[in-house]
Amino acid sequence: MKICLTFFGLWIMHLSLYGQSKSVVSIQPILGHRSVALISQDGFTFKDLNKNGTLDLYEDWRLSHDVRAKDLITKMSISDKVGFMLISTARLKNDGSFGASANRDPITSDFNEEDQVQSVNMFTKKPLPVPMTMAAGTTKGVTQSHLRHFILRANVSARMTAEWANKIQALCESDGLGIPAIIASNPRNHITKDASIGLSVGTTVFSTWPGELGLSAMHDLPLVREFADIARQEWAAVGLRKGYMYMADLATEPRWQRVEGTFGEDSKWVAKMMTEVVCGFQGKKLGATSVALTTKHFPGGGAAEGGQDAHFDWGKNESFIGGMLQNNLIPFKAAIKAGTSAIMPYYSIPVHTPYERVAYAYNKGIIQDLLKKQLGFKGIINSDTGPIEMMPWGVENLSIRERYKKSLENGINLYSGSADPTELLQTVESGMVDIKYVDQSVYLLLLEKFKLGLFENPYVDEDAAEKIVGNASFQAKADLAMRKSIVLLRNDRHLLPLKPKTKVYFESYFEKRGATSPTNIYQPKINTSSLEFVSEPAAADVIVCWITPGSKSLFEADGSAIYLSLSKNGVNIDHINQLASGKPTILAINYTNPWVIDEIYNDSTKKNIPGVIATFGTTLDAVIDIISGKFNPSGKMPFSTPSSESAAQNQLPDVPGYKEKKGYALFNMNEGLKY
Repeated sequence: MKICLTFFGLWIMHLSLYGQSKSVVSIQPILGHRSVALISQDGFTFKDLNKNGTLDLYEDWRLSHDVRAKDLITKMSISDKVGFMLISTARLKNDGSFGASANRDPITSDFNEEDQVQSVNMFTKKPLPVPMTMAAGTTKGVTQSHLRHFILRANVSARMTAEWANKIQALCESDGLGIPAIIASNPRNHITKDASIGLSVGTTVFSTWPGELGLSAMHDLPLVREFADIARQEWAAVGLRKGYMYMADLATEPRWQRVEGTFGEDSKWVAKMMTEVVCGFQGKKLGATSVALTTKHFPGGGAAEGGQDAHFDWGKNESFIGGMLQNNLIPFKAAIKAGTSAIMPYYSIPVHTPYERVAYAYNKGIIQDLLKKQLGFKGIINSDTGPIEMMPWGVENLSIRERYKKSLENGINLYSGSADPTELLQTVESGMVDIKYVDQSVYLLLLEKFKLGLFENPYVDEDAAEKIVGNASFQAKADLAMRKSIVLLRNDRHLLPLKPKTKVYFESYFEKRGATSPTNIYQPKINTSSLEFVSEPAAADVIVCWITPGSKSLFEADGSAIYLSLSKNGVNIDHINQLASGKPTILAINYTNPWVIDEIYNDSTKKNIPGVIATFGTTLDAVIDIISGKFNPSGKMPFSTPSSESAAQNQLPDVPGYKEKKGYALFNMNEGLKY
């Protein structure tokens, strides 16, 4: 007891000497720097970020994040603060991002110094009320507009990404108060059909895993956590410290064009998935090795009327006609409990609810009352891209500055899409809004940077990045996930697994932008399986047909009705039925939505298709391992699939398939067989 009291006394003395804002234990961190001088004090070293020759509170890593953030706010001008509240695309040299590059020179890790200005909405193609700078010239953006939040959309090598990230951090360090940048991205680790701007970067040099639906279908939470931890290591290695992911939205409307990015329709299971990905990327709390996540899209965008998306005015309504808004909140509650750094509200207008019929970014009941007060979220609220200029649903009658005022007072802290602070700055300087809303936002944004250790060392090791990203051990885990994500739905007559030496005609049949593409007959150069592959159906014992249906890309939508039947989604059903009529056929379907397959799988054709497999973004090798029995399938369906087009068109948009009327589903949620 005496020893314990003595230690306690020394601890109290330490606090009295250094102040309660100091850490009890001070360990010198590694300081990454390029241009600023270092300051030595009390036997420790610090960065002189504002170049004044003295140690300011915000430069003292021994102090609490709270103290440092509040000190830095006092040193920032209004222009600094307003620029700090924008996050926009940053481009590498010769990187077009939103369109083709002006020249055909290869992308490099240098800066793109040209502004990219849109006079029309990039999604709807309608004129904007004012021209919008989607991406600023990098040097101008940092030094003149005071931007410090960036979205990287380029898909380049690990070394090039790391080199560019280091260059932008060096530029930020050299400017003004030396505030580091934070670089965000959409998902980069998944096989994705619709790899559009703002959705997913698609296949990259990072370890390649199943799509989000496939991660969910694995029903292996420890492997999901391992995925997130591996992806975290890869992202941090190249300087990506913020993820615009993952979607906590529920796939309750099967026609919604963003179902592919969800974890399915079951709110309780999606909540478990959100816990794993948040903890895997961030850790128990944000730290110097974390990637901060932005959970999307509060309070869930999956109940879209008719499946239309809220990027467009024809899809702006989200219908809770089934009374299940509270069900939507379950995954968000899990993400908040796990500590998600930020939450992004969607563009939608809620209908059949007591809330105001304005988009969520402007909706006091949704953001202030529901998200902040009821759910207790205290982190960053990050708008989706362009709610001010492009998708101001419900507040179209307000001016740009009035929209900034309403959304800022509603709690938006970080505005995505615009690289031009002019309108927000004028809104603040005119006195339309209390500066406290700006300071509250800047405080939260600074806290995130301090917690991530970016003020101490924002730089990465470019050589290490090449070795870490996509390395063989990481990809081996991803390959396991590919196989675990596959679901065996039907295995009549115990056709699967196919016996060794079975002669197989394997045809993969893919859709490309709504039009049928040529089939691809699989004949391996080196056959590592026990099967024999033939080039003609007539020579086969069994036919395997792997189809990837698909509607138009999200941003090719035109407001026309959305259907889930295969014939409406690029699949030549006559060809498939002809194949299946001759030999026992295994049908593999890649699900990005809950497709309706009754045109090729119905009471009269089932006898020809004894095996049905579901994939969610995986590889050919993984499918072959399943059908050959090299890997025993273990996946479960992340959603129910409608039994007919009529069922798909008449379901309730906020009600998950497993709660729809009897007869709705052909394949039920959580359905899946093993050998």
